[in-house]
Amino acid sequence: MEFDSIIFDLDGTLWDSVDSVRDSWNQTLRQYPQISKTLTTEDLQSVMGLVVEDLSQKLFGEAGERLALEIGIRCCAEENEYIRENGANVYPGLRETLEKLRKHHSLYIVSNCQEGYIESFFAVSGLQHLFTDYECSGSTGFRKDKNIALIVKRNHLQRPVYVGDTQGDLNAARAAGVRFLWASYGFGTVDDPLIRAVKDIRELPDVMDGKEIV
Repeated sequence: MEFDSIIFDLDGTLWDSVDSVRDSWNQTLRQYPQISKTLTTEDLQSVMGLVVEDLSQKLFGEAGERLALEIGIRCCAEENEYIRENGANVYPGLRETLEKLRKHHSLYIVSNCQEGYIESFFAVSGLQHLFTDYECSGSTGFRKDKNIALIVKRNHLQRPVYVGDTQGDLNAARAAGVRFLWASYGFGTVDDPLIRAVKDIRELPDVMDGKEIV
């Protein structure tokens, strides 16, 4: 099957911002004496890809549902500016890879992130011009499957594939009726051994050149 378009997850697929997010969130947490913990890289990796309601309860649930959500929303909001100022780890070869893919496929991003986070990725990477459209849960209030479907409908995509790094990404793609490709270099795993894996983002153009994707 030939694909006309590629929809990307962001964290663990196009970049690794976890160290910058960790530092930003720990800076924000110092304003909340109710939270005594210092977040680690592993803490942040465990919630990458979750919507703010879910990650807040996982990381700050002991503070109570309402305060945990307040903290999570503030952490997410303040990380946007922190990343713009301090950068994050864009995967090696990303620009060249996307430029190759853009010759034959339209490119999109769908993430469960807060509003403004994808724009922070664009500010750091300088790659916004390569993407036709993007969407996130912070803008629409929808989870990933509905936002994938929204991108497909809004852009009249006929044969899209979603590229992500976690089981949640696979589940969302399936719920949206979209084929899936696993970015195995990212943060997560998938439970289907038939899913085609990409071990490095730079492999993607060869994979898209005609190899079957489950």
